[in-house]
Amino acid sequence: MSQPLEQLLVRLKDWLVLQCPPAAQGLVAALIPAAAIVAVFASLFALTTLLERKGLGRLQNRLGPNRVGPFGVLQPLADGLKMLIKEDIVPRDADRLVHLLAPVAMVVPVLLAYAVLPFGQRLVAVNFDAGILFFFAAGATTELAVFMAGWSSRNKYSLLGAMRAIAQMISYEVPLILSAMTAVMAAGSLSLVDIVGSQAGYHWGWLPRWHAFTPWGFAGLLLFTIAATAESNRTPFDIPEGESEIIAGHLVEYSGFKYALFFLGEYLGMFAVSGLGITLFLGGWHAPVPALEWVPSVAWFFAKLFGFIFLFIWLRGTLPRLRTDQLMNFAWKFMVPMVLVNLMVTAVWHFTRSWHFSGAGLWRWLVGALLLAGPYLWLGRALAGGRRFGPRSYHYAS
Repeated sequence: MSQPLEQLLVRLKDWLVLQCPPAAQGLVAALIPAAAIVAVFASLFALTTLLERKGLGRLQNRLGPNRVGPFGVLQPLADGLKMLIKEDIVPRDADRLVHLLAPVAMVVPVLLAYAVLPFGQRLVAVNFDAGILFFFAAGATTELAVFMAGWSSRNKYSLLGAMRAIAQMISYEVPLILSAMTAVMAAGSLSLVDIVGSQAGYHWGWLPRWHAFTPWGFAGLLLFTIAATAESNRTPFDIPEGESEIIAGHLVEYSGFKYALFFLGEYLGMFAVSGLGITLFLGGWHAPVPALEWVPSVAWFFAKLFGFIFLFIWLRGTLPRLRTDQLMNFAWKFMVPMVLVNLMVTAVWHFTRSWHFSGAGLWRWLVGALLLAGPYLWLGRALAGGRRFGPRSYHYAS
């Protein structure tokens, strides 16, 4: 179906490139999508900080920001100005160069990961044949930025916080990548554009062919979302910044604009991994029903992205923080075995698509669901260690 908005954006970019000298056209063609990505997601970062503080205020029965601008809408601007003019304090014994480069190393690789995300029809900065590998390779450098911040600060609490954060990030990066491989297996391609293309169309004329509407895809989406929550340092996995335990972890010696860059990097990483989940399991920029295909594809992508943002805000206002041992046990004793089982179920789903007897689709669904339900129940019971949790009892001070 024709997408006039996407065509307009592509033609506008081509026109701007043609206005430049031939020697500079290649550079301008690369800078235009880069500038658009930075502008859009930096604005989304500011908007999300406001929505999160307002949303948490509602969830926790308080007002949230309501002083700066009408209904507090200018609060992100005030926060940005505060960070810009706040004093930059560097410890006397710190490695000043590494201390300076750490926040830069946090933000730049995350922005590179956006280059391979298809935001709409024909709206992708670079269509790599191995786009998903590039995404994970670029995102993996954030562990280096965290280590640089903790080590360069010359503070024991900062270093311990960095080590704890790296342990969490590496532990949950394994199930994150393995859960994403199920979509790669189903699409038969490492290109994110091809993965979105494999989810085009509808079953029976109304059910989208999204991977999430299969047993392995639904399980993969859940596992991916949990691992993405931990990778983004979001509640209940916000241990790297455990303010009540290690005083903001690896960020304890950062202030001013450097701290803001770390804050920006975490939110950009959350948007990026949410966009990847949308691309792999939720049809990317495809519409959910045929009657709504007239809506611009980029609008569907960002609508799904706001759904993920709402989920992250809801979880932050609802769940308590996990202990470190609980977090690591959950990663290695439940998440990793489940994603391996899900890979096997994906293979079974692929090799049973040759079934053509009556009710074959229903039987494939049932077989996949049963193959996932058994390990899920067994691993859950094993992780609980035989403990039984009764109803909670509350005692109030008299």
